[in-house]
Amino acid sequence: MPVKNRLAEMHGEITEWRRHLHAHPELMYDVHETAAFVAARLKEFGVDEITPGVGKTGVVGVIKGRTDTQGRVIGLRADMDALPIEEATELDYASTVSGKMHACGHDGHTSMLLGAAQYLSETRNFDGTVVLIFQPAEEGGAGGLAMCQDGLMDRWGIHEVYGMHNMPGLPVGEFAIRPGALLASSDEFEITVTGKGGHAAAPHEAVDTTLVASHIVVALQSVVSRTVDPIKRVVLTVGTFVTDSVASNVIAHTVRLQGTVRTLDPEYRSIAEERVRRIAEDTASAFGAKAEVTWTPGYPVTVNSEAETGYAAEAAAAVAGKVNDSTDPIMPSEDFAYMLEERPGAYIFIGNGDTAMCHHPRYNFDDDAIPAGCSWFAELVERRLPVA
Repeated sequence: MPVKNRLAEMHGEITEWRRHLHAHPELMYDVHETAAFVAARLKEFGVDEITPGVGKTGVVGVIKGRTDTQGRVIGLRADMDALPIEEATELDYASTVSGKMHACGHDGHTSMLLGAAQYLSETRNFDGTVVLIFQPAEEGGAGGLAMCQDGLMDRWGIHEVYGMHNMPGLPVGEFAIRPGALLASSDEFEITVTGKGGHAAAPHEAVDTTLVASHIVVALQSVVSRTVDPIKRVVLTVGTFVTDSVASNVIAHTVRLQGTVRTLDPEYRSIAEERVRRIAEDTASAFGAKAEVTWTPGYPVTVNSEAETGYAAEAAAAVAGKVNDSTDPIMPSEDFAYMLEERPGAYIFIGNGDTAMCHHPRYNFDDDAIPAGCSWFAELVERRLPVA
């Protein structure tokens, strides 16, 4: 694998950083130790500026190139937070914090960007400025949005922005990307069905919310099958179904349903919301019950810019020898989407090999991917900001 020699030399040290972070996971915005670790490494590297507390607990670093004739600024982003999962890997460096685990590889993402930061600080073989973005709260907390709302793009004058995520199932060190929609939006809904509780022996005297909610669950499947263009992608899932009683001889007075809607087409976000509300409310009304729908907008569609996808793919091909530049989009969501709404850029996948899937208690980031990931960040900078 034609990774940069210096980054190959640093592989062991970067692996130690990654395993330290893996053993000390933190959630959401409560990434104070992780952010301090990042800031300390950046200070050691001689990064020109280090700003903590961006988007609550994010860290921004600035590296100035050997020259700056064009005034170009590139942002490179990594996420830092873990997940509320009990680790089951039994690794020597497994999580030391009960109920918290780096089950999505953010420890690897952060370490790879740190490795690239050290290389870029040492070489400075580029014309312009690199902004290092270490983001909190990707896992449901919209840390990317928080950093943008804190003025990330304007404060540091970022012109284009890039991010990376590991992908189990893709061979280690290989890359995959596509222009356009890459990851789905994800919105959440909660439906509270209220009827009239009663005794199981006298259903005629009650309004059976379990029956009503069951009809709503079935009817919601028509949102995709009968509302969405068949060539489009929308996924609607009802994930919870909870009654206010656990007794077998009681008809529940209320039932709460929770679920998500994911789509690659922004227009279907509003269409899906309207259909979910109408189906829930009208179905409940038909049975003499009432349905209240709460809709919580989540992350938008992650959309790669055409030109920047090409730049990212070229850098990946230079590192790995080849790149899949037309990979299929997938339906998880990613809050890097907020950064791509503010600036052109691209998000790329790096192979994690034959491992457990992300968000699984036996998942682990493959350290063999580190040299390729670091090299991609560095190669991208040197190609986009070439020294004359």
